[in-house]
Amino acid sequence: MADKKKSRQRIEPSFSSGRERIDDGFNAGERVVGSRRSAKTYYQEPEPDEDEDEDEPVVQRPRRARSRRKPARRARPRRGFFGFIRSTIYWGLVLCLWAGIGLAGLVAYYGSRMPSASTWSIPERPPNVKINDLDGTLLANRGTTGGEAVALGDMSPYIPEAIVAIEDRRFYSHFGFDPIGLGRAVVTNVLTGHAVQGGSTLTQQLAKNLFLSPDRTLERKVQEVLLALWLEHKYTKDQILTMYLNRVYFGSNAYGVEAASRRYFNKSAKDVNLGEAAMLAGLVKAPSRLSPARDPAAAEARAQLVLQAMHDQGFISEADIKTAMSQPPTRSKSYWTGAENYVADMVMDQLPKLIGSDIKEDLIVDTTLDMSLEEKAEKALEDVLAKDGKKLSASQASLVSVDATGAIRALVGGRDYAQSQFNRAVTAKRQPGSAFKPFVYTAALEAGLTPNSIRNDMPVKIGNWAPENYEQRYSGPVTLATAVAQSLNTVAAQLVAEVGPDQVIKVARRLGIESDLQANASIALGTSEVSLLELTSAYATFMNGGFKAAPHVITKVTTASGKVLYQANTDNPQRVLNPDIVANMNAMMAGVIAYGTGKAARIPGWQAAGKSGTTQSFRDALFVGFTSHLTTGVWFGNDDGKSMRKVTGGGLPAKAWKEFMVAAHKGITPTPIFGGGQIIDNGLPMAQAPNGDQPTTIGNIISGIADGGQVVQQPTLQQRPIQPQTVNQTAINEDPQDLPPANLADDTNPYSSYPYDSGDIPPADIGDNGVPVATARPHRSSLLDVILGR
Repeated sequence: MADKKKSRQRIEPSFSSGRERIDDGFNAGERVVGSRRSAKTYYQEPEPDEDEDEDEPVVQRPRRARSRRKPARRARPRRGFFGFIRSTIYWGLVLCLWAGIGLAGLVAYYGSRMPSASTWSIPERPPNVKINDLDGTLLANRGTTGGEAVALGDMSPYIPEAIVAIEDRRFYSHFGFDPIGLGRAVVTNVLTGHAVQGGSTLTQQLAKNLFLSPDRTLERKVQEVLLALWLEHKYTKDQILTMYLNRVYFGSNAYGVEAASRRYFNKSAKDVNLGEAAMLAGLVKAPSRLSPARDPAAAEARAQLVLQAMHDQGFISEADIKTAMSQPPTRSKSYWTGAENYVADMVMDQLPKLIGSDIKEDLIVDTTLDMSLEEKAEKALEDVLAKDGKKLSASQASLVSVDATGAIRALVGGRDYAQSQFNRAVTAKRQPGSAFKPFVYTAALEAGLTPNSIRNDMPVKIGNWAPENYEQRYSGPVTLATAVAQSLNTVAAQLVAEVGPDQVIKVARRLGIESDLQANASIALGTSEVSLLELTSAYATFMNGGFKAAPHVITKVTTASGKVLYQANTDNPQRVLNPDIVANMNAMMAGVIAYGTGKAARIPGWQAAGKSGTTQSFRDALFVGFTSHLTTGVWFGNDDGKSMRKVTGGGLPAKAWKEFMVAAHKGITPTPIFGGGQIIDNGLPMAQAPNGDQPTTIGNIISGIADGGQVVQQPTLQQRPIQPQTVNQTAINEDPQDLPPANLADDTNPYSSYPYDSGDIPPADIGDNGVPVATARPHRSSLLDVILGR
């Protein structure tokens, strides 16, 4: 029974794979249309229901029904052109959305690496030092920027117009970042195939210059934009443009329009014309490559592009362009030029010592320099070098001119500052040669001698040193005045031996020589090195009547706000020489110009006094002299110490000295030098010539040792009749055409006994250290020879 019952249970085949069967064989959504015979079955996919549970069982139709009828395919809509546009817009928006999200993330990340915006501030512009001359005219700017800041309203209006036209034409309309300008730059650069335009705004450039490094990274670019937005929020457009123009680099160490205008055009930014403004604006793109000091043609071509951009923006007209392009091209030297820059460098060296600290703010320095005299001094040196420098192997020269107080009125440190910034008037130290002899004779006068004292000009040996005169000529007994005028080395050596080298050094120190001086006999011929500035200032003591003339160039230092940091005081100079000694020294040095080695330095109508100096082998030649108005020293030579061709102090230096002094004294009423060129004797004791009982050799007289080795006394002093020898130089110099004849009558020339031939090269004053004793040429028997038994 059980088996029967089990056999009645029939298992029907199923196509539902275990899922629910649909007995009628139709799926939901199917319908019959028409009669049973002609009825057609259509299959339709059910519409998705968003609320339908995804876990509901899926109803499938029987596999047999599917095999009988193929379901109709879903018709795809045709997109067409507008469909493509819609898709492009859609996906473009999607990409923009994601790009915006990514950009926001980058901005947030790089912004987080910056300091808090509350701490942002404009860094101080590096301090500038404005250096003015005696009249307040600008000499130079010194500092990191090379120029002072200028307000937008004070500079030429062409400058901001040119900068905006070529660098950021939408400056006054954007908000610090200019998407339109960036897009335009990208398109232009793609079309031209290379970088023609930049996408950074002036505000972005300022932000980069103020805060960021020049590294080209994404981080720096993002930070640049953020800082530009901050600048635009905090400052006005004009303030941003002013900061930009006063800080942007224009090449050749010039930061800001004022420094660049001075550097390239030697004028202030307020005086720049259209063509010059276009050139400055063109430099911003590539300051070093486009600098007119390096490539004038490239600078000019770039300036023309700027002019066209200004025209396109409506700043200028076609006529303005033609006028600007008709101007001669700018030619700039590779470095700052002009002798006044030597003075500017000197000022910067002295400033820390005067104000007591490093320079931390803008300063204004007033100096003693007279720019008119500075230009005359530079011209005088160049004229002489251009005419005779090459043929006489003289390549360099320097000049210093001071007044009675030691104030520097003119200083030229070399032939061309643009070629060499080494200051040969201040920094260089060289042997002064016989230009040092006035200190020797001053010491002798202080020891009791006078210009009428007699010494024998003859070969002399002091230890192992045997000085000699030029061409080995000797004159026998001569006065000290004659010895100074003719620069007799043997007499100067005798005086040093008499008074002692230490006493000579003391005199030089009192008058302002600070360099190291060697206390030996050869100091008589200036073998110790000094600077031209200290030597010239020491001569100013003779000019002013015996007061120390400390050289100085700075009179006052103030801040930009007017606070006085330093004020020079020269009201109470120290007296260092007796007035009578000064008068006698001036009279003797006047003879140098009137009748001696400095005849080439005569100034028509003016009394003048001075001394020439020439070192061994003609390596250095100097002339230092003065009138009642100025004291001036001139040096000629070569930086490498190469010998010149017989150039003495009475040659090229005296000629340059005269040219400068004539120009400097033009329009000034002549006045006599201190003492009037008169020798003051007034019964002062004179050195008596030795008698026959004293040693018979000049070497023994100098050393004070008799033939037998006994110490002897120096020549005794006694009263002598006054023998005035005056130098009426004003009368001598009345002829402005040429120098007076060399062979003057004996009654007018107290030095006419000196036997030398006048020529283009006056007698030199060369001494040598350690040379053999020169053989004296035959000379006339003198009274001293008779006394000495010769």
